[in-house]
Amino acid sequence: MTLLLEQTLNGLAAGSIYALVTLGLALVYGILRILHVAHAGIYALGAYAGLGFFHLTGSLTAAAAATMAACALAGVLVERLVYFPLLRHPPFVPLIAGIAVFLSIEEILRLIAGPQIHAFPAELPLPALRLAGSVVVSPALAAIYGVTAAVLAFLWFLTTRTELGLAMRAVAQDPAMAEAMGIPTHRIVSLTFAIGSAIAGLAGVLVGIYYNQVYPTMGAVPAYKTLALIVVGGLGSVPGAVAASLLLGMAETLLIGYAQIPLPRDALAFLAMIAVLLWRSEGLLGSR
Repeated sequence: MTLLLEQTLNGLAAGSIYALVTLGLALVYGILRILHVAHAGIYALGAYAGLGFFHLTGSLTAAAAATMAACALAGVLVERLVYFPLLRHPPFVPLIAGIAVFLSIEEILRLIAGPQIHAFPAELPLPALRLAGSVVVSPALAAIYGVTAAVLAFLWFLTTRTELGLAMRAVAQDPAMAEAMGIPTHRIVSLTFAIGSAIAGLAGVLVGIYYNQVYPTMGAVPAYKTLALIVVGGLGSVPGAVAASLLLGMAETLLIGYAQIPLPRDALAFLAMIAVLLWRSEGLLGSR
């Protein structure tokens, strides 16, 4: 029973991290209908930026805030310099460009920081919570749960209770009509990239602290796994992406870590994608 509870907590943490990374991808696809593969590069950049800012300031809070600002700027630059000039082309053209940007970020990080793994020796100012028996919720786990809940609450409030959220939904539904009604669609797109990239940078910091390691290729697995997750959740559906991320994190941990099913851990996302597409082609919470 203790092992099951521990694996459940770890699965929830893994799903929360997947959700933080997938959110930006779902937001961008909902507005531009492009697969933003470079988002995984922003996530890796966030881990390195967080480590660098932490060494400079000695404050984890300041490092996280600076990382979110830097990643938001990087996301807007990718949108303005890479995606925006290619929007008139078929969707596979921005996809290829996004892959190129992702690989470029990986190589730049390798050239600047080296190919080796760097430790992220940050201590979170949170207490360890003891649950039933010997099960302990570490400060890193508590931070992942708390940050994910706060980000989801913020996005819910932003998209349902503010004029900016209304404008984002209008642009996602019909960009031409939104432009005709006076909504600055390009500014809304840039803000969407900034928000999604800031969340991805924060996820990179949390992952670096949780696993105590940062390395150039840490965005490789999220680069393709998040694509499967937004398909499973329903393309463009933010709640669907979050639900798919949490379910995948739990499934990976419980089926492979606890039940010890002899399957590669990273294969579950694509098996789930195939199963969902066969059963419900629009995804879990997508619309026809």
